[in-house]
Amino acid sequence: METNQNSIVTKDTPISVASGWLMLPLNLLMLFGFIAMKIFGISQLAQRGGNNTIGGLCLVFGILGVITAIIMLIGHFTLQPNEGRVLVLFGAYKGTVLESGFHWANPFYSKIHTKLSIRTRNFQSDTIKVNDKQGNPIEIAAVVVWRVKDLAQAKFDVDDYESYVKIQSESAVRHLASTYAYDHGEENEVTLRSGGEEVAEGLKRELQERLSKAGVVVDEARLMHLAYAQEIAQAMLRRQQAEAIIAARTKIVHGAVSMVEMALKELAEKDVVEFDEERKAAMVSNLLVVLCAEAEVSPVINAGTLYH
Repeated sequence: METNQNSIVTKDTPISVASGWLMLPLNLLMLFGFIAMKIFGISQLAQRGGNNTIGGLCLVFGILGVITAIIMLIGHFTLQPNEGRVLVLFGAYKGTVLESGFHWANPFYSKIHTKLSIRTRNFQSDTIKVNDKQGNPIEIAAVVVWRVKDLAQAKFDVDDYESYVKIQSESAVRHLASTYAYDHGEENEVTLRSGGEEVAEGLKRELQERLSKAGVVVDEARLMHLAYAQEIAQAMLRRQQAEAIIAARTKIVHGAVSMVEMALKELAEKDVVEFDEERKAAMVSNLLVVLCAEAEVSPVINAGTLYH
């Protein structure tokens, strides 16, 4: 065990126990032997009217031996792959068995509720409402892939390690949401929507720091649900649509200006037509209308000149 100023940190101490296959025949032999001794004692007492000393001793030792053999049989236990058992003797931690198989240990070890799984598990947090860095209410949830690494620490350093994982995971998700903007941060700022791997790594790092106290290792942590809260969802959707339209129109105008510039340059270089400033302005205006209009443009043919 490791001690700090606030608490005692328990660490796994691997312990070797006897093979259950070796101890089982010995314990059964002991059980049947003492049963036979008990029967022999009873028969001796019955033949001599209860005054046979050897028969009395055989009966007493037979009864005590049967009880002892039954207690010895209780010491057998099995472990599947990726399971472990914490052994406690009269309140004192003695070690952890991590090897799978059929085992036998001191029957007075407290083994009830001390078998723990070290398999990988998934935890899906509830969808919670929290304010992001900019104060906007959002809904967020995460999935955490975790496993118990130190069985003794999970058993003795926290009251209920599964509940501890759940509460600390939700607390970490809340803290994460408050440190990032949802999707409109400052220039080059990582947001919850755009962060991806960086946000996931930050969540995993914070979870590992919190859950290491329970002997738990976090293999992966990712956001599985992210949305604006219902009360602002419609307003934010309209804002996103407006920003998308502005971005699209900006691109269209930029392309249209480039096309008009190219057209005027080509006409000038090939002497197709000469434009004075007024005609050039009219042509630019017409081309921009055609290129930037949302609806299909119907041309109007001028049979005269530009001035009539």
